[in-house]
Amino acid sequence: MLKRYEEFLKTVDERLNKYFEEQCEYIKCKEGCSACCEIGEYPFSRLELEYLLSGYSQLSVQKKLKIRNEIIRLKRTKPKMHKCPFLIDKKCSVYKYRGLVCRIHGLAWYDETENRVRLPYCTNTGLNYAKVFDRKTGEVFLQNPIKERLRIDTILDSEEAQKYNLERGEIRPLLKWF
Repeated sequence: MLKRYEEFLKTVDERLNKYFEEQCEYIKCKEGCSACCEIGEYPFSRLELEYLLSGYSQLSVQKKLKIRNEIIRLKRTKPKMHKCPFLIDKKCSVYKYRGLVCRIHGLAWYDETENRVRLPYCTNTGLNYAKVFDRKTGEVFLQNPIKERLRIDTILDSEEAQKYNLERGEIRPLLKWF
């Protein structure tokens, strides 16, 4: 199953890379910027979690211990929004194995269900799409948002995903899996 999921991710990443290229003038993501990883709930499907853990299993004992201790700390304090436990020194320790929420973050897309453009959290800090967003009014002046619904459930339940015969399983906030 994980091999099929990995093949599926190649097609998803190709499409997402095109979106990032199309919208590059609005995107400020760069190595070392981890604003998107420092406050969230990070929804993951069971399939994504299994893939993430396959990457975790390849980490050094020291990194595994840091992650484990951070998960324990977060489970004890129970914050609703928190730093991703896999973020170490402002870098994703399992980047190749990151979830879809991580892969799509940074992009703006049109949500037909809510009839609005969905912007990444970092817009509020003056980063991605800040120059096409009025923080006072909430208006978005983006001419061509992505027309694909960029949500985990939508991507994992898509016709494209069905070609790979994937079983996504339940979707939960990352910490609820531990």
